Amino acid sequence: MKKGMTRREREVTDRNEIVDILSKCKVVHLGLMDGDEPYVVAMNYGFTMEDEKLTLYLHGAVQGKKLDLIQENPKVFFEMECDVVPFQGKIACQYGTSYASVMGKGKAEILTDIEDKKKGLSIFMKTQTGKDFEFEDKMVSIVSVIRIQVSEYTAKRRPMPVL
Repeated sequence: MKKGMTRREREVTDRNEIVDILSKCKVVHLGLMDGDEPYVVAMNYGFTMEDEKLTLYLHGAVQGKKLDLIQENPKVFFEMECDVVPFQGKIACQYGTSYASVMGKGKAEILTDIEDKKKGLSIFMKTQTGKDFEFEDKMVSIVSVIRIQVSEYTAKRRPMPVL
């Protein structure tokens, strides 16, 4: 049974607001499994949201621990946050942080087709910079591109309280 979000009043379900959060965040914390130990790495990302289907794109070196772990177990978990602003209160339990976040799970795939890699890198750069780029085959051949088909995700916003 899937457990719901504890603080339902903070849940974001509006697609446009979720896309806004995904656009503002620039770093995703990617959770992988290293045998029976968790391994988390912070990375930049790109995304697409087609209907309610979220896909993430990451890039990096053509070899390394992250790729080895994905090949061993492609199941991943991710989390990202933005609009992080600490606030104070009159007493200790009124202190906190306002933020927006998205987290979820899915399956990672290391892309090998040059055209798929170009598409992923274009999405990545558009998310990170807002600009369109073209990629030559040679440039694409020296990086890895990871596509994460997200199977489940939730979004959350904790607004600044009115004190």
